[in-house]
Amino acid sequence: MKKTNKEKLDFLNAFQKKDSLLVSLSAVLLGLVAGLILMFLIGENGFSGYNYLIRGATMNSRRIGDTLATSTILIFAGLSFAFADKAGLFNIGISGQILAGGFLASVFALHVVLPRPIMLILLILIGFLGGAIWGLIPGFLKAKFNVHEVVSTIMMNWIAYWSVYSLVPLWIESPQLQTESMAVPSDFTFRADWISKVFGGSNQINMTLVLVIVTVIALKYILDKTTLGFELKAVGSNRYCAEYAGIKVNRDVMLSMMISGGIAGLAGIAYYLGYSDRIQIGVMPNVGFDGIAVALLGNNNPVAVLFSGIFFGILQSGKGFMNANMEIPPEIGDTIIAIIIYFIATSILFKNFWGKIFKRKEEKLEIEIEKSKEEK
Repeated sequence: MKKTNKEKLDFLNAFQKKDSLLVSLSAVLLGLVAGLILMFLIGENGFSGYNYLIRGATMNSRRIGDTLATSTILIFAGLSFAFADKAGLFNIGISGQILAGGFLASVFALHVVLPRPIMLILLILIGFLGGAIWGLIPGFLKAKFNVHEVVSTIMMNWIAYWSVYSLVPLWIESPQLQTESMAVPSDFTFRADWISKVFGGSNQINMTLVLVIVTVIALKYILDKTTLGFELKAVGSNRYCAEYAGIKVNRDVMLSMMISGGIAGLAGIAYYLGYSDRIQIGVMPNVGFDGIAVALLGNNNPVAVLFSGIFFGILQSGKGFMNANMEIPPEIGDTIIAIIIYFIATSILFKNFWGKIFKRKEEKLEIEIEKSKEEK
């Protein structure tokens, strides 16, 4: 059934309110176009390159499983950044929080023996707690002494790095290699035969995929349906107005950073007790910084971050296959991500662009509606 001009106008107004979605889609499209141009500039067929990239990430169930495993960690990191951002905080310490949560959980798994169901629940709690403590420290410094969280979280990254570097050899060093920890027994990791079989024998997919979906739902509920979520968004919008309204701003700042760090700690168990089974010393997990890109593309909305993480997971998983088949540098994938972030950062340009287009369309529809009224 053909829509009337009034229905078209209502739809246009409703769609225009989704300006953040339009900005994200525009940034992704322009990022992919830029990647296409770069591939042509180095003498390769960009369309074939994207074909291999997508095939590398999704050509069969095993590769889909590997892609989802990569995406799971990215989603956790994105959710961590997004939650802190709701309170107006820029958590750049996700990498250190991942290390803290993953390290504490690994130590526990290597020194304690319990039935597997109990062990996995405790590992989730310990991973969350490790990241939460690492996030609470800069949150406390911000609340009590107004120390900028960017500075303090960067410092906490390196404290975590050197702490793990020193403590792994003392507590859980591998007897074979001095540069890594002992392997966590498979019964105490989040890998499982049933989920591996579902995804064609993928050796990377693990049960933290379920955990990240539960986390997305929980965060969406907290932010949209609870008093805490309202308070955090109020603090993020204007902490002085929030304080005047009676909201305990300092408490919410610390709580926000603590929960943000805890979510990063879950990324730590997804990485060190799911995707891998040991800790490499001297390696800072870059996924913490990738999580910022995931959150920005998803406009810090938990559900959008889920899809954003999957998109970035496809880029990360497929670029190696693209390189193997066409000799396109895998850095092209990282370049595409960087360009997308750049366009997200200039979102005001997209908002103005789409605003002008919608305004013209609205004016045209309004004129047609007025004409139809006069004819009647």
